[in-house]
Amino acid sequence: MENQLAKSIEERTFQYQDSLPSLPVPSLEESLKKYLESVKPFANEEEYKKTEEIVQKFQNGVGEKLHQKLLARAKAKRNWLEEWWLNVAYLDVRIPSQLNVNFVGPSPHFEHYWPPKEGTCLERGSIMLWHNLNYWQLLRTEKVPVHKVGNTPLDMNQFRMLFSTCKIPGITRDSIVNYFRTETEGYSPVHIVVFCRGRAFAFDIMHEGGLITPPELLRQLTYIYKKCHSEPNGPGVAALTTEERTRWAKAREYLISLDPENLTLLEKIQSSLLVYSIEDGSPYVTPEDYSQVLERLLIGDPTVRWGDKSYNLISFTNGVFGSNCDHAPFDAMVMVHIAYYVDEKILETEGRWKGVAKERDIPLPEELVFTVDEKILTDISQAKAQYFKEASDLQIAAYAFTSFGKRLTKKKMLHPDTFIQLALQLAYYRLHGRQKWILLIFCTV
Repeated sequence: MENQLAKSIEERTFQYQDSLPSLPVPSLEESLKKYLESVKPFANEEEYKKTEEIVQKFQNGVGEKLHQKLLARAKAKRNWLEEWWLNVAYLDVRIPSQLNVNFVGPSPHFEHYWPPKEGTCLERGSIMLWHNLNYWQLLRTEKVPVHKVGNTPLDMNQFRMLFSTCKIPGITRDSIVNYFRTETEGYSPVHIVVFCRGRAFAFDIMHEGGLITPPELLRQLTYIYKKCHSEPNGPGVAALTTEERTRWAKAREYLISLDPENLTLLEKIQSSLLVYSIEDGSPYVTPEDYSQVLERLLIGDPTVRWGDKSYNLISFTNGVFGSNCDHAPFDAMVMVHIAYYVDEKILETEGRWKGVAKERDIPLPEELVFTVDEKILTDISQAKAQYFKEASDLQIAAYAFTSFGKRLTKKKMLHPDTFIQLALQLAYYRLHGRQKWILLIFCTV
């Protein structure tokens, strides 16, 4: 990673964005041929013949007219599919995002320098945060290497969406706001938001022109932790983000109508680099069994995650970490990349801070106190109830598979993702005696 970063100093992360080719439109004939190929395994001879007739009629009729409209759209847009996909797959969806759309992942540090140990979450959390913030600085200065296939650069736009990004609920369609800017583009937010026991706090991660250090981050996290564990829990406004999207949109509008300051607080959360969640509980995890930690990351305390944020960094009391991310702004490989970077840094430093221990006089975290009334408290209570009801119907089993890996599947000319998708189909068929389309977002590293 270090060598890659050194080589990328002259080549900026986003420098090829404007010169990337537009998304091509496949020919109508090619699309229909692929459709028939996908249908064939599931149709008998009579059904397939009937399907061929329908496809032929479509190709000679309305299909050609639709294809011309698609070509016209492609001339006006660099990516004719992106907006449609984003809306249909994510923003128009009305079911709750957190259990149905968000993706999660545990941090692998427990496998080496950070085995589960009570009382380590704050110190480890400060180091974990600091490495994440360093990655944010690399993006700001465009020093993250450009991903390529051979010498061909790939689209890096999704990396813009990792920090300071949030989904906003709408009555019929959600939207995405992104506040991240590179240094050459101008100002970018420099605060994070910490959730703990239903309360929210914010503080800047820059001081006197540089990142605050792990000892200074530890001071901030300790202040929040002690305050939340010695005082009553907060109302848990974050739980509203677990709701069905239209209900959350209406609750959000009502929350803003109660007090204009509530909108300011919402924007503070939306624009934050990331949300840091201090979660009570110590999930069991070993290199062979990730089941419980994955379950906690996905269906943990809804009052300490902002489900619409692109990045919730989650800390447990036994010093185990993970993330919960809204899927709309980016795909999981973006998170895999930063997770790999942070893990490499923890390995290099043996999980310790080896820099200056002295703390500067930096401002304490600011608590974000929402104005709420009985209606909002009822909405929060109902959101939590439906969340836990849906969560109770979920079972997670995640065990290490070591018989073979992606090298073998590639040797057999199968992409690892394709292999897993086929395995899921086979498992479902063996269990239920019928097929079902299942989509799994799967990453191999």
